[in-house]
Amino acid sequence: MDLTVLYRGPLSSCDYDCPYCPFAKRRDSPERLRADRAALERFAAWAAGQTGDTLSLLFTPWGEGLTRSWYRRTLAELSRLPHVRRVAIQTNLSARTDWLAGADLSTLALWATYHPGQVTHERFLAKCRELDGRGVRYSVGVVGEPGHLAAARRLRAELPPEVYLWVNAAEGRGYTDAEAADWTALDPLFGFSRDPHPSGGLPCRTGESVISVDGDGGVQRCHFVRAPLGNLYDGSYRAALGPRPCPLEVCDCHIGYVHLESLPLYDVFAGGVLERIPRHLP
Repeated sequence: MDLTVLYRGPLSSCDYDCPYCPFAKRRDSPERLRADRAALERFAAWAAGQTGDTLSLLFTPWGEGLTRSWYRRTLAELSRLPHVRRVAIQTNLSARTDWLAGADLSTLALWATYHPGQVTHERFLAKCRELDGRGVRYSVGVVGEPGHLAAARRLRAELPPEVYLWVNAAEGRGYTDAEAADWTALDPLFGFSRDPHPSGGLPCRTGESVISVDGDGGVQRCHFVRAPLGNLYDGSYRAALGPRPCPLEVCDCHIGYVHLESLPLYDVFAGGVLERIPRHLP
């Protein structure tokens, strides 16, 4: 089986305080951190044992995972498994990068986000240059808030031209054509993020070849459709896998709509769906 898994454990703490994020500056208790570590280790052991499958793994924590040693270690270990095609994580790049020396960089990739106001331009760009120096595959992007436009333009001008800079439409914000044109000048694919995509009744790969897993091993089709499909660790989810239409009217998050069969994004991001890197840089 060729399976893509989006994993999100109990971790919900972050070192940033972004006003558009409900998890900003949240602190996890020691008990919750221990639970998160145990859950991640259990998931990693499951992934290591799936030698009859081909796995692609994306970690989407509610918070910043790479400031925690167990995420850095787990990603490096998973990247070296022959049946893991891709392992990636969403990150703000605030953590150190030396752990990447132990990873298989043909498998590992990073989906990075720049948060102006939380980190200086110079510090974030220095992290990107560290990734470049190590040969790490990564994309980097921003949330399309009006106050971020100048910072995004500056970042685009100083990033290597081969690094894709994506723009996420700010939640609940409508864009005029002029505003959208400004963002599209930075990210030619911004049109896919600008407005929610109709999805109700349309075929989607989630629930068939893509699943979402929580820290207890509960399997859902995606992060946004919470109906259970079974449990990862007892294998009960397998019988529930199959084609099914989306039950929601719209899908407005990239990690959801990228899997809609009505959109061409598997072709656009061929080879880089999890790390949000297009096949041909626009």
